Order: sequence, then C-alpha cells, then structure tokens
Amino acid sequence: MLYYLFQYLDKVMDVPGTGVFQYITFRSSLALLLSLLLSTIYGKRIIGFLSRQQVGETVRELGLAGQNEKAGTPTMGGIIIIFATLVPVVLFAKLHNIYIVLLIVTTLWMGIIGFIDDYIKIFKKDKQGLKGIFKVFGQVGLGIIVGSVLYFSPAVTVRTDTGKRDIFKQTTETVITQASLEEKSTATTIPFFKNNEFDYAEILAWTGDGYHKWAWLIFIPVVIFIITAVSNGANLTDGIDGLAAGTSAVSVFALAIFTFVSGNIIFSNYLNIMYIPNSGEMTVFIAAFLGALIGFLWYNSYPASVFMGDTGSLTIGGIIAVLAIAVRKEMLIPLLCGIFLVENFSVVLQVSYFKYTKKRFGEGRRIFLMSPLHHHYQKKGYHESKIVTRFWVVAIMLAILSIVTLKLR
Repeated sequence: MLYYLFQYLDKVMDVPGTGVFQYITFRSSLALLLSLLLSTIYGKRIIGFLSRQQVGETVRELGLAGQNEKAGTPTMGGIIIIFATLVPVVLFAKLHNIYIVLLIVTTLWMGIIGFIDDYIKIFKKDKQGLKGIFKVFGQVGLGIIVGSVLYFSPAVTVRTDTGKRDIFKQTTETVITQASLEEKSTATTIPFFKNNEFDYAEILAWTGDGYHKWAWLIFIPVVIFIITAVSNGANLTDGIDGLAAGTSAVSVFALAIFTFVSGNIIFSNYLNIMYIPNSGEMTVFIAAFLGALIGFLWYNSYPASVFMGDTGSLTIGGIIAVLAIAVRKEMLIPLLCGIFLVENFSVVLQVSYFKYTKKRFGEGRRIFLMSPLHHHYQKKGYHESKIVTRFWVVAIMLAILSIVTLKLR
C-alpha cells in the first residue's frame, strides 16, 4: 500500500525523496526491519494470548531428555511468522505482481491447513490432528493453483537467451528490445551444468509436433510433488527448539539472492542465467519472511517459549517450495533444503526398513535409534541445542554451495 502512495507522491505530486520506494533493495530493507520488529515485539503478546487460551503442546512420551518439560508450552506460534510476513508485504510490495499474489495465497492457504491441524490436536484433544489425506488434498490443491498460474498466466515469462553480451554498455533501447524477447516457457535450471536449462515440455517430444501445448501435464504434477514434499519436509524438521526456523532462514536467504539476480536483467546477463521479469519483487516478500523467521527465533530458541506448530512448519515449507519453483531453481531444492530432505528420508527409510524386516524376520528392526534424524541424535545423548547448531552449520554450507552454482557450471 505504501508503495502505491509513494509512487503517487513521486509521479504526480513530485515530492522529493519519494522515488526511493521504487527500489526493491530499499523496500526489502524496510520489510526486513519491520518484520523483525513485529515478530519480536508483538510476538510476545501473541504468545501471551496463546497461553491464556491454553494452547499448550501435548508432548508424547518418547523417552527423550527434556521432552516432558516442554508440555504446556504454547504452540501455533506460526501465527507470528504469518503475521510478521504479511504486514510488511502488504505495506511495501507491489500487490499487483503475480508472484506476490501467489506467495500471499500460499501463506494463507498453508497457514489455514496448519491451523486446522493444530486446532484439532489442541482443542479436540486428537493427537493425530488433521488426517493425512486431507493435508495432502490441501497441498495438492495449492500445487494445482500455483502450477496453473505459473503455466497459463501471461504475466509469467522468462528469457533464457541472456548470452554473454555486456549489457552495461548497451543503450536503454537495446535493453528494452531484448526484454521484449520474453516468452512463456516451462524451462528450469539444472545446477552444475553449462547451458543448464531443461524444458519440461521436452519430456513429451516423442508425441510429435505441438507437444509444447501439453507441457502442463508434466509441469503441474511436478509443482504438486515439490510443494507436497517440501512442506512435509519442513513439518518433520520442526521437532526441537529452533531447528526448523533456523535452517529455513538460511535457505530463504539463499533464495533471496537467486530471486534478486534472476529478476534483474543486468545481473542475469552477467551471470548468464535465466532472466525472469518481475520476479525480483519477490525479494520484498522474502525479506519480510526472513525477518519473521529470525524474529520468531527470539522466542523459539532453546528453551522455547513457543512452538510454531503445523501452522508455521507447513507454511514455511509451502513458501520455500513456491519460491524455488517461481525462480526456476526447484532442482536445487535437494541441495538447498538438504536438511528437510535428510529428515524426510530418515523417516521413509526407518518405516520402510521396519516393515520389511518385520515381514522378513517376524520382528521390525530400525536403522536409526529414532526418526526423524534429529531425534536419533537426541537418543544418542546430544543436547538439542548442540544438534540444532550443527544442523544450522550444515544448512549454511549447503546454502553457500547452492549460491556458488550461479557460477560453478
């Protein structure tokens, strides 16, 4: 909203200094600062409200050190993240931007699913929460919306032929002419490879001429799978104080860099990467989201004063997935979100191996002492703050390696 106000003051009223709101970097900085303030200042009030409503965590008996002490700690803290993200976005972002609209829809959509799940667990006293099938339906529904918009909307275009020309030396007219080469595409980026674009439509090349018009049959299911996998991965990672919020903040920071350079014709040309018009505006959203996650850590770090619950974890995973897809870096998710992947994979391995050995030997055996993986280390006697810190270090290493892929090809 403030963006439009200052645009009016600059273009119509010609008020000195108001043109600074046109810069993404300036608005992103304000969004980051405001989200930090909102999450830290109002976060305490939200936690107090949750406590008065007796929105306390019910702890399962898992035999983990310090687990019983967490009983009664307020949950649904994801409300803090959502609130501290959306307020700065509404104030500082271009609300007509298609990517901003998608991210707002994603935040509210996944937030509602997570809220319903937490509500059932807390107020209905059903530890299972929302049935898994309904969660999946919700994730699939969001995937269909996001995939359809990204595929069919004329506002979503890319330009892959940035080449190696020195755009700094070109005239404004040349830049505008090149920008007009934008087109609808289902191309994405393959990390670590030169000339690293892959078009999902090519999977249907065997069908003959006109196969491009059926590319949505591949693209939309891929989007559904990614959103479902990443949101569930974030959900599983949210098991000990500060783990999900901290590792997510690292991944989101890396995505901010990808978004900014991909949405800037000069940087995308210099790096010889796919130019995605209007995607740079997502940097404002990411800045607000990053500030909300860091501010949430103020209360979620050990010992946690509040848990994010599924309201937060499902929302975080959904946002990260949509950001990666929108900026055409979804193939980097296994690296960038490696913590989510390992946590998810540890559960799949544990359950699969248990079922296999039970069928084969008559009794179930386990690979890990407990899954997800962070609980395995808790069972081994590591303090949860040490586990969280080391997972953060690994997440930082993965994020740096992901950023390096911009040139390492």
